[in-house]
Amino acid sequence: AGVCTPRWRVVADKQQLRETRWDDFPLPAFLKPAHEGSSKGIRSGSRVESAEQLVATARTMLESYEQPIMVEEFIAGDEITVGVTGNSPSRILGIMRVLPKIKSEYFVYSLEVKRDWQRLVQYECPAQLETAILERITEASLKSFTALGCRDVARVDFRIGREGTPYFMEINPLPGLNPNYSDLCIMAGKMGWTYRSLIATILKAARDRYPQCVSE
Repeated sequence: AGVCTPRWRVVADKQQLRETRWDDFPLPAFLKPAHEGSSKGIRSGSRVESAEQLVATARTMLESYEQPIMVEEFIAGDEITVGVTGNSPSRILGIMRVLPKIKSEYFVYSLEVKRDWQRLVQYECPAQLETAILERITEASLKSFTALGCRDVARVDFRIGREGTPYFMEINPLPGLNPNYSDLCIMAGKMGWTYRSLIATILKAARDRYPQCVSE
């Protein structure tokens, strides 16, 4: 679809893991379960520095999650999340940057961080990035939403490479809607939306797809 991603491989099982050579894979790398959401499996230990650590971590994750593991080139830049709503056309709700309050060389927006987000991160929305980068993020978000068959609402995650390229990490086609801590709701609030208007917009997008089911 013309959307930049990190270099990646998917490991289906332990046999494939044993048979795969990792000498040419860029390090550091990041490992995560292929079929999860809500940061399940996204931990501080998911980032690995060596091929030996990669294999050991992948083996443990295969056992723990009983599903394929995605191995990605680690992109060390800014963490960005984007809200998308509506269908044909879809539109950007907001672009939010996740900024660690405690500076580190390699920030990971992990499950541990999300559980303690008020102390560990601040959310910048709209994201204060160059116009050209914001335009690339917008284009990639809408392309991803369409290419992956999402409907009504989704949240798209990126990391910004050193050269300013937004790298697609994942898309959440059923993002969390808790008004107190879900990224999409925090983003909507910072963009001036009420929680009620956010839910109403998502519901309207779904209703518009099925007009025959709507009674006046």
